[in-house]
Amino acid sequence: MASISATFVILLFTISFSVSTTLSASVIDDLKRLKPPQDFNSTIMKNCLQNPSLRYCSTSSPMDLDEIFKSTIVASHLCNESKNPNCVESFPKVDLRSRPNIAPLYLSFNFFWKYCPLSILSIDLSNTSLKSNFPIDVLHCTQIQSLDMSHNELYGDLPIENFSALTNLTVLNLSYNHFSESKISDTLFFKKFNCSSFLHSGLIPDHKKFRIKAIVLLIGFPIFVILKVCCLWWLCFHRPDFLPRMFRRKHRFTPAMLKAATNGFSRNNLMWKSASVDIYKGILRDGIDVRIEVYSRESHPQVIEECKVLVQLCHKNLVNLLGWCDNRKLRAIVTEWMEGENLESWLLGSSFTPWNYRLRILMGVVEGMCYLQEQWPEVGYDLRTSSIMLCNYSLDPKISRFKVGNQSSSSRRMYRFGVFLLEMMVNRRPQEEFERGEAGFIEYIKMHYPGNLEQLIDPKMELTQNTVDQAKQAISLGLMCTEVSSNRQPSLEQVFDIVSRAYQSCRVLASHHNHYHRRFHAERGKGHRRVQSR
Repeated sequence: MASISATFVILLFTISFSVSTTLSASVIDDLKRLKPPQDFNSTIMKNCLQNPSLRYCSTSSPMDLDEIFKSTIVASHLCNESKNPNCVESFPKVDLRSRPNIAPLYLSFNFFWKYCPLSILSIDLSNTSLKSNFPIDVLHCTQIQSLDMSHNELYGDLPIENFSALTNLTVLNLSYNHFSESKISDTLFFKKFNCSSFLHSGLIPDHKKFRIKAIVLLIGFPIFVILKVCCLWWLCFHRPDFLPRMFRRKHRFTPAMLKAATNGFSRNNLMWKSASVDIYKGILRDGIDVRIEVYSRESHPQVIEECKVLVQLCHKNLVNLLGWCDNRKLRAIVTEWMEGENLESWLLGSSFTPWNYRLRILMGVVEGMCYLQEQWPEVGYDLRTSSIMLCNYSLDPKISRFKVGNQSSSSRRMYRFGVFLLEMMVNRRPQEEFERGEAGFIEYIKMHYPGNLEQLIDPKMELTQNTVDQAKQAISLGLMCTEVSSNRQPSLEQVFDIVSRAYQSCRVLASHHNHYHRRFHAERGKGHRRVQSR
């Protein structure tokens, strides 16, 4: 153990008598009570003359005698706390290990470390529960040979550049701290000491933790990839409605999408049920109300192939087909939901169905027929009052039943339109009310037309003198369309011209229209039932 310098011994003897009476007091109390003796300045000057290498002698700034005196007081206390054998003659070590209550106190005396005695060769501050950045003031003791600050909670960057002045340092222990990892290859500092100096300090990679991370990465990354693939597979093949629209398969619905839209095909969403098809109301994830027709696997084997054509239809008087689901568990088609009723229910249920409203519906149906004949001649349609959907309040008609391929001739289509028109005029059901069906229905009309027109026409139209001729003309047109074997049957273009002229003429009667409009909506407000077409 190196002995303390002679100059420091003289300094300690100078203040020993004044300190001895207060050694039992705390270091804080001593710093407050004790003052430098009158000859302290001369003592310091003598020390510097005898040993100019003393730290307070080599300072470039004027000496702070008060700080130097306080450092001697702290040195006396710290020498005793570190259990040095004779603090008057020697001060070889600072040993505060496992002293968490006082170590932060002595570290806070930066004036002591600034004038650190040259005799101190070892500093041990291990296991003192320090929670801070590295106490850089300790490195003012550049002569030390050993420094132990292990088993603390030091964090942040290690000031490696400040260690360059510690040329005598051979033993260093910074293990079990939380420093930021340093770049070992960029400095010779770490090469000076062995790895045990930095175990679990954060300064160098922990190989055990590295192995754990490697194992986690090797196992976790494939699991992450598998989960990611499973998630994408679920999104693409079960719930593509969660994907951006550009990534979805257009017009394709999955069973999971339809199940979610109908609350698990709940009974509350079931609108119609038969042996071959169940009809549900649903709400897609983007808020669109839809009608979902679920077919049995045995029925309509070509329904999906037909849907691929029907989704291309686009007209205001045709029900919009949104897509289909063709799965081994579920076969369904999805169309827009019509918030209203079909024409058959409207004619039967409403007590007031004026002629101008019927003519407006007829005009829309004819426009839809013209679109199909011109743009999609391969697409047929079932023209019945039960297959024409009416939008709520506006009563815009939409044809809802279609068939692709193997269609009837234009003559047969005109015949179906004629029967449809006559149904609208007389409000009778051919298949239900007549023994011979449509043939009996047509004979009934011919028997009463034109002589008994009042008994023939539906009284709920409440025809005026101005519109009775139009109604009579409509019945005549319907009968002409049913003349399949004669040359009297008109073409669709001719039907369009006739209906269009009647519709334009009817619109001129604006005052009558407004009267009927108010009366009609008052009647509908009473809560008559609305039914979705099968």
